[in-house]
Amino acid sequence: MARGRPHTGPDGLVVVDKPAGWTSHDVVAKSRGLLGTRKVGHAGTLDPDATGVLLLGVGKATKLLRFLSPLGKAYVGEVSLGTETNTLDAAGTVTATYDMAGVTLEDVRAASLAFIGAIEQIPPMVSAVKIDGRRLHELARQGIEIDRPARPVTVHSLEVSPGPEGQDGVFTLAVSCSSGTYIRSLAADIGTALGGGAHLRTLRRTSVGPFTLADSVPLESVDAERVLPLEEAVRHLGAVTVDEARAADIGVGKVVERADLGVDGDGPWAVFGPAGSLLAVYEPFRGTTVKPSLVIPT
Repeated sequence: MARGRPHTGPDGLVVVDKPAGWTSHDVVAKSRGLLGTRKVGHAGTLDPDATGVLLLGVGKATKLLRFLSPLGKAYVGEVSLGTETNTLDAAGTVTATYDMAGVTLEDVRAASLAFIGAIEQIPPMVSAVKIDGRRLHELARQGIEIDRPARPVTVHSLEVSPGPEGQDGVFTLAVSCSSGTYIRSLAADIGTALGGGAHLRTLRRTSVGPFTLADSVPLESVDAERVLPLEEAVRHLGAVTVDEARAADIGVGKVVERADLGVDGDGPWAVFGPAGSLLAVYEPFRGTTVKPSLVIPT
């Protein structure tokens, strides 16, 4: 089998402020052209109508995306009371309406308290979750709805504030949550808890782990100079720096003793060489040893 052309583009991380109307795959495809390489992937899908932080791995960093996808997220969104849609957001078709004119800001805040902490959510039919090998949104496009088991997620904080001035029945949610939390489901569930219904009107992701909007660049500004160093993709992991002798072992993926590597805790750990370059990511193995989860090719 013929090998593909070698990667000659940059290696690292790009934090994009995703525009509305673009799928996460669209952003990847556009960035491949802007960066001159096909080795681009993303961590943490954003819905087409949502905006905000989307992490792109470029070159060698594509293999580090697995360590970024589980990171916690933060969002700001607007919830519109009184209307339910089949997608739980403004892109869907209205399925029910309710008179919720008497609901106050204090009512919404009180109802939201039940959704802070460890909760369970039923994934929306328009989500990318797979059940029996098929993605839910593929079934939804065919008009098929199936039972979905609830999934555990954690809402670390949920703050409710007034919506845009002059728009009754619209409130703003600021949410910090675990990966896999659906804000559209949260909005709909709050509407139900208030005795009616609701949908998510807008959504903006403000952070993924330590990466915030302050780190992001507009999609049209993506270029090689905007690619953060490879090491930035693991800045949320525990880190250890090794000497030249140990770096040689790490470079060939040897299993080593925790004490020899100088790590403790649950891992994973980013391992750096004496010059500060990322060599590998290690994880716990048998007994007191650790093994490579990923070795960065030189």
